[in-house]
Amino acid sequence: MRRSPAEVQAARETKLDEMAEKLETAVAGLTTGEDWKRAIEFAARFRSRSFRNTLLIYAQHADAYEQGRVSTPVPTYVAGFNQWKQLDRSVDKGQSGYMIYAPVMGRFASKDPSDPMSWRRLQAREKPAAGEVVRSKIVNVKPAYVWDVTQTSGSEIPERPMPRLLEGEAPAGLWAGLAAQVATEGFELQDAADASSIWGANGVTIYDTKVVAVRADMDDAARVKTLAHELGHVRMHDPVEAVTHHRGIREVEAESVAMMIGAAYGMDTSDYTIPYVATWAQSVADKEPVDVVRETGERVRRVALDILDKLPDAGIGDGYPPGLDRSGPGAERKTSQARTVELGGAAPVRSTTSIDVSVPAL
Repeated sequence: MRRSPAEVQAARETKLDEMAEKLETAVAGLTTGEDWKRAIEFAARFRSRSFRNTLLIYAQHADAYEQGRVSTPVPTYVAGFNQWKQLDRSVDKGQSGYMIYAPVMGRFASKDPSDPMSWRRLQAREKPAAGEVVRSKIVNVKPAYVWDVTQTSGSEIPERPMPRLLEGEAPAGLWAGLAAQVATEGFELQDAADASSIWGANGVTIYDTKVVAVRADMDDAARVKTLAHELGHVRMHDPVEAVTHHRGIREVEAESVAMMIGAAYGMDTSDYTIPYVATWAQSVADKEPVDVVRETGERVRRVALDILDKLPDAGIGDGYPPGLDRSGPGAERKTSQARTVELGGAAPVRSTTSIDVSVPAL
């Protein structure tokens, strides 16, 4: 029996409420530095997904593992139902997908794009009037489903070669790539002889004189990780433009950026710790701790991804299975000003808009 539009909408709202509850539980679970560290490192391997979708996938897979429905405690490759079919794999009978947020797109038209009030939403199949410019943006979200590779069967998936780093060794080209971005931000990178020369720290960012200093007496891996930390400060914590001036949150954010970059390059950052995130979150005025944790994670992800986009390919992947064709019709259109939009059951698509429209993180 076909459901009415009202029934479809009610079912969607119920699922969105369920997802919101799952997300709140997952965020609230990030109560220690070790919990936060695992979440950030996982996000580095699934960086095609938003921070909240990453947490949803992580939490639902953990539940499936505890129930014995999957064979590994952590997801490896995740894709939609039809995407797995592209790779000649099918979802196993009885395997429930992981609910994530997917965008609902709307088309808007205007004869005067510079006037924000001139845009009108086009109806389905409606064509724009002569002289109107058409742009797309997210107008809502809906539930979508993805499955981990352990929930599927079929053809073998090609394995990505994983980088092998010796203890204390840094990935080739990473220092130079990070240093170039520090310079692009207008900061001078300097070597510090030892910790005593920079107030006992491994690295320091000085905004007044626009200097980033990193200890020269550490091994290469520690130096590159420290440089990534300081670049996180440069990108996020200018005293004039900082999102938050709370020192604890700033240190969590910078260290998280460094960890996400390190994880994307296969670096082991286990000997570094992050401050107790929930403690700092409790001290931010006029905000619920769960909101602080969620917003911090999304800021970290956004900045780390922007840094990674300007670095040599790490080869770790982004959570999609290798060999998946994500360039078919309606999947990705190449345009210099396109914006990636995440879809759950299908490949990411790009909006061909030429302005910076407001797109909520998915």
